[in-house]
Amino acid sequence: MTRANLDKQPHEMAAMFDGVAGRYDLTNTVLSFGRDRGWRRATRLALDLEPGERALDLGAGTGVSTEELARSGAYAVGADLSLGMLRAGHHSRPEVPLLAGDALALPFADASFDAVTISFALRNIADADGALREMARVTRPGGRLVVCEFSHPTVAPFRTVYMSYLMRALPEVARRVASNPDAYVYLAESIRAWPDQAGMAARIGANGWGKVAWRNLTGGVVALHRAIRP
Repeated sequence: MTRANLDKQPHEMAAMFDGVAGRYDLTNTVLSFGRDRGWRRATRLALDLEPGERALDLGAGTGVSTEELARSGAYAVGADLSLGMLRAGHHSRPEVPLLAGDALALPFADASFDAVTISFALRNIADADGALREMARVTRPGGRLVVCEFSHPTVAPFRTVYMSYLMRALPEVARRVASNPDAYVYLAESIRAWPDQAGMAARIGANGWGKVAWRNLTGGVVALHRAIRP
């Protein structure tokens, strides 16, 4: 088993997620106290998909988020760098279209999608700015982006409690339920190092997207950033 470093080399990231694939969905539900289901639903609603539209779910992992997007009636396809996660997804969700893809060189033509989303994966890409530009490339003008990502709680006392859970309790809980507990040490560190809501909005706006706005979920533990392709 392995864990990645914060320099986020692609082969390290893929190997780390390969190692957690088997129990990844269960572990996420336990660590989030079941909030992950609501976050996925909020992402689908924010993307405002309509039947017949085409949506890309980048960093889809096992396809649990792709499956949620398809509830809208849109055609949703998931892409991920980790073959282990994709294999787990093909086993548990054989009806969900999942394919291997590098976020920095997506295997799609320009303007292929009406909407694109990435959930809890942008911070795991070595060049997040490049990934945002690549997502803009494959989205049609007027198309939508939603980034669902861990962020910074907005109330100071809650933020203190959350950071303590993140750096102390989360790795300990992961040791009980995850197939590679050390991976969750990296995940906690990467969450702590990620930009806050305003910083993330500025980053999205600087990389091919307009009309950027965000909404906090669970007190800012997670933020939904929404933007439009000019």
